[in-house]
Order: sequence, then structure tokens, then C-alpha cells
Amino acid sequence: MRFLLRAGTLAAMLALAGPVVQAQSVAPGKVVVAGDVPDESTRQAILARVRELYGPDRVIDQLGVRSLAAPPNWAQHVQRVLHPDLKNVTRGQLDIRGNVVEIRGEVTSDAQRQQVLSQLRSQLSNPTYTVRNGLRVTAAGQEQLDAALANRIVEFEPGSATLTATGQQVLNDLAGVIKRMPDRRFEIIGHTDAQGARLSNLALSAARADAVKSYLTAQGVPAALLGTSGAGPDRPVASNDTAEGRARNRRIEVRAISQ
Repeated sequence: MRFLLRAGTLAAMLALAGPVVQAQSVAPGKVVVAGDVPDESTRQAILARVRELYGPDRVIDQLGVRSLAAPPNWAQHVQRVLHPDLKNVTRGQLDIRGNVVEIRGEVTSDAQRQQVLSQLRSQLSNPTYTVRNGLRVTAAGQEQLDAALANRIVEFEPGSATLTATGQQVLNDLAGVIKRMPDRRFEIIGHTDAQGARLSNLALSAARADAVKSYLTAQGVPAALLGTSGAGPDRPVASNDTAEGRARNRRIEVRAISQ
């Protein structure tokens, strides 16, 4: 199962095996449950649990049924993992594939991170399940970073890591915000749309993140405060089926993290 929780949008995706069904553009506050499960009773049980947690009016059902081999009592374990503590995780995802559970995203403190992980492990209470931790503690200042970007896109020349003049102007504004937070570190994450080969997109997204770091460093931001990564097409925020959606997916994220 996969959960995508983002600022202003809560989206969930569920998959037991096979390809994950990609989320479409989701209205703020909605929860999309998508993917495949082994039978109708499992589908109904999972949907009921999600509706109980988030309210029936918020849940969008895109969950299918397909002939799949599931671990013993898999549906019951999934329902236990769907715990209210997950609401404390933002900008993240929870993947449950067979007996491997991976959670990523942001929490506001290390205590909250430990609470979420402890709750997952205690709810599973099964040594055959593995919980992989990808949670990170966000630092104060994220709102200022988001405001500096303010729905603007850091633009690059098509298919390259060369910033346009418009992209440079956005980064000029962002550099001023970052320099007012000397007690923070920052992660620059590059994203692409889904067109083209995935490996090429991963390389391009990483190159663009590096280009942003280089530009911010030239504006006086200490390089030691900046980390980079490339997510390629793997974390879409909109549908890749439209030009508008692909444009939204081609983006740079900057996340504040604790020192």
C-alpha cells in the first residue's frame, strides 16, 4: 500500500504487487485509495478503514481486485497499520508491499518520528514484517521557503540543467530566505515528468538539483548547508497525461531540515 501525503493534499495509493497505479491530480483534502488487492472483501475492509480514519466524504475509491498471492492475514495487518498516527506524517508515503512496510515523509520532531515508527511496529506485531524508516524531522522555516517559491517553477532550458533567466530570479528570492536561516540545512530535490526513460529522468533531476545548489552557492548560501537529490518521475504531484500536469511535475523542491 502506498500513501502520498502532501501539504494541502492527502492522497493514498494502495498496491499489493505489480505496478502501482499512479495518482491523478487530487483535490486538497481528498484521500485517493488506488491499486490492486486479492479479493473484494479485502477491498471493502481497507476502504472502510480509510473512511473511518479520514471521513467518507474525503475518500476517492480507485482500488481494484486482481488475482494476487498475499501473505497470511495480510488484510488484517494492513488495517492495523492504518492508524491515526499516520496523520502526523506530511509530504510522505507509506508503502506496504507484501510483508515489507516502508514509510517516508516529514514529522515535526524526533519524538514524533519514534512514535509513528513504534506504532507501526506494535500494530504489526509480527516478526515476518519489516518496517523501513524514511521519516525525517523538518525544521522551522519551511513555510517561508514555500512562500518564496509561491507556486512558481524554477525553470530550466528544455531537457537540460541550464537555468533560464526566470528560474534564476526565483532562486534569487529563495537565496534571501535561506540566508535568514543560518541554523538550518536544506535539501534540494529535483523532479521530472514521466516522459522519456526513467533512468535519464533520474539523472536529469539530479543534475538540476546540483545546478540549483551551484546557483544558490554563488548567491552566498554556504554549500555545506545544501544537499541535493534527484527523484526523477517517481513523486508526481499531478497527472502526467496532460501538459499542465507534466509542467507541475517538473519542479524543484527545497526542504528545511534540522542541523
